[in-house]
Amino acid sequence: MRERVPAIIKWMYPQRIWDGPAGDKDLYLTFDDGPIPGPTEWVLEQLKTYNAKATFFCIGENVEKNPEIFRQVLAEGHVVGNHTYNHLDGWRTPIAEYLENTTRAQKVMERELPDGVSLRNPFFRPPYGKIKNVQAKKLQKLGYRTVMWSIVSMDYDHRISAERCYQNVVKNARPGSVIVFHDSHKAEKNLREVLPLVLEHYTGLGYSFKSL
Repeated sequence: MRERVPAIIKWMYPQRIWDGPAGDKDLYLTFDDGPIPGPTEWVLEQLKTYNAKATFFCIGENVEKNPEIFRQVLAEGHVVGNHTYNHLDGWRTPIAEYLENTTRAQKVMERELPDGVSLRNPFFRPPYGKIKNVQAKKLQKLGYRTVMWSIVSMDYDHRISAERCYQNVVKNARPGSVIVFHDSHKAEKNLREVLPLVLEHYTGLGYSFKSL
């Protein structure tokens, strides 16, 4: 997986969200695979320290297991999106099964919403970034907005150092960049080293971190 998405890929799939508004010095942190006890709560603490908002793409099964953390994400002013119920690879999953799995995750999330909170026109991010065009089109008809990314930190890859993970972000981020981290045990080692550095670096440069 490339750290930065080539412009040609964004051009080929214009109906998907690759970047946020770039008019101001804003960055869009996103966190995949939670909510997970430990990593997700730690991320929330870091974001609060820098008055940063983010978007969390949640696995339905993890929401079901950890509803109180899911509700904490929302209570602290962040946005949530759908990451399927079982972290499915769209390229290897039949269309009907993929849609059913995504719908199942959405129902779990909606069940845990506080009163007055709605997930109309919800965000969706395909696990691994792997989704068939027909799956994406059907989800779009159901009202989902498919969010990809500008930059992947690669925090989940144990073969790379925290320094390289950090450089993946700071060498590539531009105003409007959508940056992927993971609030998971797999990514936790790099995440704990890199996220505070990214928050401090860009806050010092006058950037704001916003939800999608």
